[in-house]
Amino acid sequence: MTTGTKTEMVTAVMAKRRREKLLEGLFLAAAWLALALVIALLVTILTDLIADGWSRLSWKFLTSFPSRRPEEAGIFSAWVGTVYVMALTALIALPVGIGAAIYLEEFASRNWFARLVELNVSNLAGVPAIIYGLLGLQVFVRWFRMGESVLAGACTLALMSLPVIIVASREALRAVPNSIREAALALGATKWQTVRDHVLPLALPGILTGTILALSRAIGEAAPLVTIGALTFVAFLPKSPFDPFTVLPIQAFNWVSRPQPEFHQDAAAALLVLLALLSLMNGIATYLRNRYQQRW
Repeated sequence: MTTGTKTEMVTAVMAKRRREKLLEGLFLAAAWLALALVIALLVTILTDLIADGWSRLSWKFLTSFPSRRPEEAGIFSAWVGTVYVMALTALIALPVGIGAAIYLEEFASRNWFARLVELNVSNLAGVPAIIYGLLGLQVFVRWFRMGESVLAGACTLALMSLPVIIVASREALRAVPNSIREAALALGATKWQTVRDHVLPLALPGILTGTILALSRAIGEAAPLVTIGALTFVAFLPKSPFDPFTVLPIQAFNWVSRPQPEFHQDAAAALLVLLALLSLMNGIATYLRNRYQQRW
């Protein structure tokens, strides 16, 4: 190989590296730009909500029922209904979703039926919320005769959350090394003991991450609850899972649709409370996830 050929090869390699560095720089710049746009949009929305609704936040606002007079209106029934519905949603969705993920990942045979179920679960994660509302209206409200109740709303939101929980839980279980399973089985543990005592604790942080995503989506949904008949004006607290209810997104939607500017301020204040509840819920889930990560 001549000296000229070597020089040409070195020049070509250096030119290729420069192009790769340029592309990498462009990609990083695009990523930072996208992040900056998202943060700017979030800051703009929060600033607008705080500017409109901060003056309405008070203990009276949190403990008063809705009213036709904007200065007397509150969100007591709405935030209590939100907490009630989300608690029932978590109680329904988490055992079913995690149990389904464990069965599909650890126990199900790798046949055409399992692949069909996996395909449908993955596709259901992208279905619009209004479709779940129509399904909940037909199944829970009409067929099971739950009416426009807290339980019907929780079942509908749990159904909407299940695909995300199942997919995230399966990925978390799949990330556990097979050597853990093989070691437990070699020491005489049964399949269920291996999953319960070794695989599930290691996968729990990832499962909690999927749970955060699913419940964060559910707490802000109004379309499926409106579809099943959740009320927009509730001047009482639900005393049982079979009572009518409202939630913060529906209450805020009701106030935004009013022409009075004072109701718009009430809606902004209600959304700030909703964000606070969402942050509290995510904070608890994140704390549990980090605790289990440190433990295992």
